[in-house]
Amino acid sequence: MKKLEFSIVINANPEKVWQIIIGKDSYGKWTAPFAAGSSVETDWKKGSKALFHDGTGNGMVSEIVESIPGKFLSIHHLGEVKDGVEDPTTYKGEQWGDALENYTLKEVGDTTVWLVNMDMNDQYVSYMEDTWPLAMAKVKEMAEET
Repeated sequence: MKKLEFSIVINANPEKVWQIIIGKDSYGKWTAPFAAGSSVETDWKKGSKALFHDGTGNGMVSEIVESIPGKFLSIHHLGEVKDGVEDPTTYKGEQWGDALENYTLKEVGDTTVWLVNMDMNDQYVSYMEDTWPLAMAKVKEMAEET
């Protein structure tokens, strides 16, 4: 596993950015660079299950490790959903172990710094390095709209 980190400065307050990240109507828009038609089933509360779907019946099964609205979200990716069936032990046939995806929102003056750090299997590093900046730019665009 490799540790990846991405960040962006957004001209909006952390609460607005948070609502875009977790919002039912906005989630699929900002995550489209990862998979068009993506969605999530969760209440975003600590200890809750999260099912991330790619729009084709596949995705990830995860757990919300921590959720502090407007500040911090930690997601533990456990396994995969394949053809609508959950397998919480593997992702694309591989063990993920303790793969965490963390979002930190920091208020800096009139802006929010959104920091994402995550554990990633080596084979997906390049994909994530290409895709996360696109997703973050979409959150920025949505948050800065008036």
